[in-house]
Amino acid sequence: MGLREQISTDIKDAMRAKEMAKLNALRMVQSAFKNREIELRPEPMSEEECLSVVKKLVKQRKESIEQYLAAKRQDLVDAESAELKLLEAYLPAQMSREQIEKIVLEVVASTGAKTIKDMGSVMKEVQARTAGSADNKIVSEIIKSKLSGN
Repeated sequence: MGLREQISTDIKDAMRAKEMAKLNALRMVQSAFKNREIELRPEPMSEEECLSVVKKLVKQRKESIEQYLAAKRQDLVDAESAELKLLEAYLPAQMSREQIEKIVLEVVASTGAKTIKDMGSVMKEVQARTAGSADNKIVSEIIKSKLSGN
């Protein structure tokens, strides 16, 4: 079952269970899918596109949580955290920092990257190898530390 079909099924289940918070979050995901589909017309949306939409929503929630924490709005932090937890369930299992570091070292060695100017090519290759199971923010931090340390 694809991600879109899973979301639709979960929406129906949330309706039956009368879980309004979950239902609203899933409807927001479905809406984001439709918006992305409109942008991509006439091509249909691939499974990778669906995954990238969910990743984008997760990133937005994380940024919102940081801002709400800075503004000392715990009620909004709690609401965003609940949505974040729900959305992360639809993402593939995330790699640990050590696993990401190992891949970055392999890519740096294979591409011959020496300076921070080579970061783009390293980042692109690491993203291809991790296939969405690594947080790009962590990947970026590790690449910067490895390339600036040389």
